[in-house]
Amino acid sequence: MVLKNKFFEVDVPLTNTKVDLLAYNLESLNNRTIKLDLTRQLRGKSIEVVFKVQTENGKAFAEPTKLTLLPFFIRRMLRKSISYVEDSYSIECEDAALRVKPFLITRKKVSRKVRKALREETQRWLEDYIKDKDYRAVFSDIIGNRLQKQLSLKLKKIYPLALCEIRILKVEKLKEQEKIKVTTEKVGTKQETQEKVKEEKTKEEKKEEEKEVSEKSEEENKETEEKLEEKPMKKRSKKAKKEEEKKE
Repeated sequence: MVLKNKFFEVDVPLTNTKVDLLAYNLESLNNRTIKLDLTRQLRGKSIEVVFKVQTENGKAFAEPTKLTLLPFFIRRMLRKSISYVEDSYSIECEDAALRVKPFLITRKKVSRKVRKALREETQRWLEDYIKDKDYRAVFSDIIGNRLQKQLSLKLKKIYPLALCEIRILKVEKLKEQEKIKVTTEKVGTKQETQEKVKEEKTKEEKKEEEKEVSEKSEEENKETEEKLEEKPMKKRSKKAKKEEEKKE
């Protein structure tokens, strides 16, 4: 039989769209990557998102792995009399470790002290914002411009911004694999603890048996010693009686 390529429907929950992909079968789509340009959907904001296809229960769906703000969009926003601030750090959310690269443009040129204050405040705010969310929610907040709005309002107190964007957001490591490892380790430790408890119980039982045996042997020794002490006393009493009779 000659295998033929077919179109399979892949669901993209982040953008509420569906994409058709060519493949021999549904399983061959697993771990395949897709690049989607969301410029039209976001009305001119040039964002490209990389998705990873996964198959489960006879269905294919795509999860986001990387979001990039395209360079030509940033170039359009740059001017002569401005300062820009950029940074890169890893932040852990509920189910993944994310690489976040923010990009800020001030309305006018500012000093190094102001740029440092903006950089530190963005890192602090992003860590507090991301730690209580899963990575899918973070991707959707950036695409919907919800994260950038809140961040720009926070940074406005330090210095007003002309642009506040996340240049790159990337999933570095998922925590699901770590959880599986931790659960296996916990199961192993439970079995080990149960075995240890059993060994300790057997040791305690042996000690109790040894104590009982030693107590019994001590009691028997005491009884024999008492009997031995009583016998010579009886012999002496008989001799004493004979001597008394002779004296009489």
